Amino acid sequence: MREFSYVITDAQGIHARPAGQLVKLAAAYPCKVTIAKDGRSVDAKRIMGVMSLGAKQGQEVILQADGEQEDEAIAALSAFMNENL
Repeated sequence: MREFSYVITDAQGIHARPAGQLVKLAAAYPCKVTIAKDGRSVDAKRIMGVMSLGAKQGQEVILQADGEQEDEAIAALSAFMNENL
């Protein structure tokens, strides 16, 4: 299992557009991908789960990938987070 933590810097937090892009990117990998905030973890391949976290600017989220291509998934997702959120 690989893990990456990130503090949201976008003033709007994780809103619809980047959440959709995040879900699409996570779905491109066969491994299980989750995103967690404040001890609550959801499937990062499901838009409603990601949006339900309500991640705002300054809050920390933790992305986890477990399974086939987990290293590639975490590398791509961490790059996405740094560039877009």
